[in-house]
Amino acid sequence: MLRLIKYTKPYIPLILLAILLLFVQANCDLALPDYLSKIVNNGIQQGGVENAVPDAIRQSQMERISLFMSQEDQSEVLSQYRLVDQSSPDYEQYVEKYPALANEAIYVLTTTDPAEIERLNPVMGKALLAVNAIQKLAADPAQAAAAASQFGFDLSRLPAGTDVFTLLGNLPAEQRTQMLSRIDQQFATMDDSTIVQSAASAVKDEYTALGMDASQLQNNYIVSTGGVMLLIALLGAVCTVTVGLLSARTAAGMSRDLRKDVFQKVESFSGAEMDQFSTASLITRTTNDITQIQLVVMMIIRMVFYAPIMGVGGIIRAIDKDSSMWWIIAVAVAILLSLVVVIFSISLPKFRVIQNLVDRLNLVTREQLSGMMVIRAFNMQPFEQKRFDAANQDLTDTNLFVNRVMVVMMPAMMLIMNGLSLLIIWVGSHQVAAANMQVGDMMAFLQYSMQIVFSFLMLSFMFIIIPRASVSANRIAEVLDTKTSINDPQEPKHFPLPFKGTVEFRDVCFRYPGADEDVLHDVSFTAQPGQTTAIIGSTGSGKSTVINLVPRFYDVSEGAILLDGTDIRQVSQHELRDKIGYIPQKSSLFSGTIESNLRYADEDASQEVLQEAVEIAQAAEFINTRQEGMDGPIAQGGSNVSGGQKQRLSIARALVKRAPVYIFDDSFSALDFKTDSALRRALRERTISSTLIVVTQRISTIKNAEQIIVLDEGKVVGKGTHRELMESCDTYREIALSQLSMEELA
Repeated sequence: MLRLIKYTKPYIPLILLAILLLFVQANCDLALPDYLSKIVNNGIQQGGVENAVPDAIRQSQMERISLFMSQEDQSEVLSQYRLVDQSSPDYEQYVEKYPALANEAIYVLTTTDPAEIERLNPVMGKALLAVNAIQKLAADPAQAAAAASQFGFDLSRLPAGTDVFTLLGNLPAEQRTQMLSRIDQQFATMDDSTIVQSAASAVKDEYTALGMDASQLQNNYIVSTGGVMLLIALLGAVCTVTVGLLSARTAAGMSRDLRKDVFQKVESFSGAEMDQFSTASLITRTTNDITQIQLVVMMIIRMVFYAPIMGVGGIIRAIDKDSSMWWIIAVAVAILLSLVVVIFSISLPKFRVIQNLVDRLNLVTREQLSGMMVIRAFNMQPFEQKRFDAANQDLTDTNLFVNRVMVVMMPAMMLIMNGLSLLIIWVGSHQVAAANMQVGDMMAFLQYSMQIVFSFLMLSFMFIIIPRASVSANRIAEVLDTKTSINDPQEPKHFPLPFKGTVEFRDVCFRYPGADEDVLHDVSFTAQPGQTTAIIGSTGSGKSTVINLVPRFYDVSEGAILLDGTDIRQVSQHELRDKIGYIPQKSSLFSGTIESNLRYADEDASQEVLQEAVEIAQAAEFINTRQEGMDGPIAQGGSNVSGGQKQRLSIARALVKRAPVYIFDDSFSALDFKTDSALRRALRERTISSTLIVVTQRISTIKNAEQIIVLDEGKVVGKGTHRELMESCDTYREIALSQLSMEELA
């Protein structure tokens, strides 16, 4: 994957924006359990009271709770409140909100600093709970006697009508300190959140005493908190959709760039590089492999960046809710990672096998489709079906093996998640019963645990698909990193003007890459403009190899090929091939129309040029018989025209180019003798200034050539005209007599 990392460079802004949105989305997702916890704890259990620090409190009640604070805490609390009475300038504003102000002065909270309120929560919570407890004990002498040890005195022994709080205010400092110490011991087992939850009822009673609607307070809190949750969920959804769009655009853009570069790279391959990769493999790499990359890039942006944020954030927030249950998450994550490692180690070796099997299946399919007529002619359908079934079954079995391993993942994950939920509920319920945890916090901890597990689930899923994509990335990189053996010079020369088209082979030797010996040995000849140079020889003598060296489909191993005195390796490939009209041994047509195929040589060619080319190639007759004429459709590969028609259209296409050098690589083999003769005659008349190099097996085609090159086992064994070679070259004479009689050769 790292070998293709450079393709992310144009999309870095999109990736960074996606990561930023993922942070926002993760924070939204992580915030929802906390708000749910607040609804359960504050909205339902605490009646809408969020803190043990009331927004307002009666002066008499403030004096009572101050009795259960240290001198330092008293000063801290009173510094955060302001006394409001009938003489205060904002009296009218507060009396409407707190009707009890009409009868008694109140203290109004002035701070909104969350940190300050958090610091005051345990102080005022303990004091409120102590005041509330003493008020209940004073009303029940039996309970007061039982609780005497908690406060250091027995409230049941006080005379009737005695104000307990006045009495407590008059206690000696030492006794009062002991009382506060005992009260602190009672709260030692409770954490701050539990103290706040317990004090909520006292705060709510105080609000009722102030004349506020306490039930409406609960409704307002639940509705407002639920509204915030809805907005957060909506923001998270917007981020999710936007990240999906950005990741899809990035992945699709990278895939487009990869396909473009792979295609351009393959276009630059010489025959040597094409021999390294099969056509089926190149098709698989350009389609299936790049699709794998596209999928994994999208998933990386969507999951790999998101999962760690969720996992780390979930762990932090879960431990913040209750640090005593961290070991539950640790056990679940350890089991999960062990499962991922096992599945990863089993499935990884199979991914490369799968891609190779896809190559094999594509190869078999392509061979069968292209050779369908041969298969039918020899009644080999059962054999080919077995061959296809074998390749198909191998791929199916390997895919099934990987899928069977992968399918274990989801049930195992669900088992881990359900077991984790049960364990959290079991441990959490004991924590709640011991007043060490609130119900809402337990629910939030459970949700955070699920988010953590899902994060590792996403990462584990990526661990499965990334290796397969890595295999595909390496296969693509193999193509992109392939060094081409034929390259343009850094400072290319240009052909001299005016350009004539003289082709000279000077002591040319050639050896195919990886071969042990040369296939051409010291080949030397010169093809002159206005003449036909024919190359003939037995099968395997090197005729097509000689032809392929001229347009630099391969480069010579030794010697040189010169075009108008310039070594073809010293000019650019584009300039070289611009001078050559090439008709390959196997004619190739492209899907479209007859005209579009002819314009492949020159898209700006006039209708007169096109018409002249088809007339020279003897294609005008069958084109004119078609109702569509030049607009007649051509199927892929020219499958809807005959072999001879295909050859004539290929010749016409090359003639449209009006090149100074024409190369015919056995391009007349599918033509009848009459058409062959007419075509050669037209070529001689219309291309009188061009250099014609013709490879053929027919003696009749080259009898009138100005120069005939005879090849045998890669060596030039004869050179001259037909008459000269009949007298001086045994190889040529054998070929000629095998085709024509002496009378016809005369």
